[in-house]
Amino acid sequence: MSNYTTQMDAARKGIITPEMERVSAYENFDVEELRELVAKGQVAIPANKNHKCLKAYGIGSRLKTKINVNLGTSKDCLDLDVEMKKVQAAVDMGAEAIMDLSSFGDTQKFRRKLTSECPAVIGTVPIYDAVVYYNKALKDITSDEWMEVVKMHAKDGVDFMTIHCGINRATADRFKQNLRHTNIVSRGGSIEDAGDISQISELVALGELTQRAWNHNVQVMVEGPGHMPLNQIRANMEIQQTVCKGAPFYVLGPLVTDVAPGYDHITSAIGGAIAATYGASFLCYVTPAEHLRLPTLEDVKEGIIASRIAAHAADVAKGLPGAKDWDFEMSE
Repeated sequence: MSNYTTQMDAARKGIITPEMERVSAYENFDVEELRELVAKGQVAIPANKNHKCLKAYGIGSRLKTKINVNLGTSKDCLDLDVEMKKVQAAVDMGAEAIMDLSSFGDTQKFRRKLTSECPAVIGTVPIYDAVVYYNKALKDITSDEWMEVVKMHAKDGVDFMTIHCGINRATADRFKQNLRHTNIVSRGGSIEDAGDISQISELVALGELTQRAWNHNVQVMVEGPGHMPLNQIRANMEIQQTVCKGAPFYVLGPLVTDVAPGYDHITSAIGGAIAATYGASFLCYVTPAEHLRLPTLEDVKEGIIASRIAAHAADVAKGLPGAKDWDFEMSE
């Protein structure tokens, strides 16, 4: 039995975990310096002890930019074999993380398959699964029921979870007073809504909750917006770093225009490269199917390629040790 509860707890006790050693070797980063960043919360190492085949990765702005791939079953596409092919493609193409957004069928079977076979970091959204698990409307799910699903995911070996804790009663009231062009939808709103009172209110709430989590040795990554004009991205990344005290920032894209359905892997790669250059450390991929339909295996590959290009471009721009070597070898 280890004498620490989380990677942050270990780091604060001066313990260098096997996961920290792996991250240090992969990043070519001093392990003691890495331990200090984990202790401060500026690097997160999502690593569930029940995810036995995990290859641990560190996520933080001084490390290589990591990418996440969303997939999972739904009412319209309940084919586990197809989803596992997407998983395999993601691993083969160098994605560090996979988020299971399954919202239909035997979700636990798929989740356990991921944590028993997939070496990438695995994330989930418990509220999606609660709708499946309890088979009732979102508004009827109690906080206790939701917590039970969180515990179940943790026992199943999931490394990180998205929880929508920035929307509380206070921020909800503020949203109602400051109506948006596209309301509260996935990843914010539209380019029209970027940087508005609702978004900043949520960020402030997330900053307060980040500190609360750290007080209990809980690692945090902060999820940011999905739609933002180019000229706002740098400021948004820097405000997040201040408000959330350097916690790793996770963005979808961001998409820098709303006019390109079918090509949003491109609009998101443009935004992602800039976001990661100025502080984001985790990019959620976007496929050509975003906003149109469920992604095919080919869409997934296109999304990963675009996101990996953005991540690498940012690492070169930030001057991360070794980032340019790949480009130099290509030139040779």
